[in-house]
Amino acid sequence: MPADHPIAAPELAEVARRVCWWKPAEETLADPVRFAAQVMTVGTWSDVQITRRLLGDRWFREALRHPPAGVFDARSWTYWHGVFGIRPVPDLPTRVLP
Repeated sequence: MPADHPIAAPELAEVARRVCWWKPAEETLADPVRFAAQVMTVGTWSDVQITRRLLGDRWFREALRHPPAGVFDARSWTYWHGVFGIRPVPDLPTRVLP
């Protein structure tokens, strides 16, 4: 990935380390849908602003369309659907265990 690509921005690596502290930032940023979902759920307002400024809203919307299992809580799920004017808010996705 080119150094000037938005996902390679040092600011995003800092956000990635905060919202997915259990794995390397590069691994987190390799999955932009999961990264956006994590920012939307556990990120600070600053994390959200940095991510939206550098990546735009595409990945945030994708995270709502194809949510990673177990990331969103009810409050974040409802809030972000409101931000993007998605009504009615669908049921919160749940994990399906075998």
